[in-house]
Amino acid sequence: MDLKLKGLCALVCGASRGLGFATAQKLAAEGVNLAINSRNPQNLMEAASKIEALTGVKPLTLPGDVTKKESAEEVVQRAIDGLGGLDLLTTNAGGPPPAKFEEIDDTLWQSAFELCLMMHVRLIRAALPALRQSKAASVVTFTSYSAKQPIPNLILSNTLRAGVLGLTKSLSQEYGALGIRFNSVLPAWIETERVMTLMESRAQANKTSVEEEIEKQAQQSVFGRMGTAEELANAVVFLLSPLASYITGVMLTVDGGMYKALY
Repeated sequence: MDLKLKGLCALVCGASRGLGFATAQKLAAEGVNLAINSRNPQNLMEAASKIEALTGVKPLTLPGDVTKKESAEEVVQRAIDGLGGLDLLTTNAGGPPPAKFEEIDDTLWQSAFELCLMMHVRLIRAALPALRQSKAASVVTFTSYSAKQPIPNLILSNTLRAGVLGLTKSLSQEYGALGIRFNSVLPAWIETERVMTLMESRAQANKTSVEEEIEKQAQQSVFGRMGTAEELANAVVFLLSPLASYITGVMLTVDGGMYKALY
């Protein structure tokens, strides 16, 4: 299927590994003019090399910590300048550490606020002038199904990612008349480095093995397994594409049936 993405310009944040890398690779395979971002320059260069080897597309690499206001603005502007415009944006920067409520001080709350909410605000705000000029403008925010179904020991994520859903829905209404679409993907347990770190934390707390914790979590899916980064990326790339031109304001859980509610 032709997703009609060829020649469009995209910025993928948090793209050196995991969900961001898988999304960037899929976009490159569709012929997108691609810019990728990560905090770690070395990891970012390695990701770019892998993408080029797999797809033939050489991404523009933009290292920078997008949880910082000035850096977020700079990354977006460099993407616009380097690509000659911007049509597609994914906002993604990992997640906060596991912790219980009484273990979290104001400093950690503030850090999580910058990472989980303000990162999206700043990237989108910086990108809007270019998105207004696009005929295929689309933004996908990366959140988590914890925004709908809280996950034990992840109160920072549970609380702040819900705010991103409110932001995404609000922006879809505010900018729909300009043709700019805003959607969000809410992954559940996907096989990424971050999830493996969380499984290690659970194993330590429960005095079990990482393998046991992975198996327990996998059984929460109707498929009896965790998802893959590629499966999540497939959903993101479709939502970004012109084929999803009448889809906006959607909070799409990519969860293998782990989310049990009707709405």
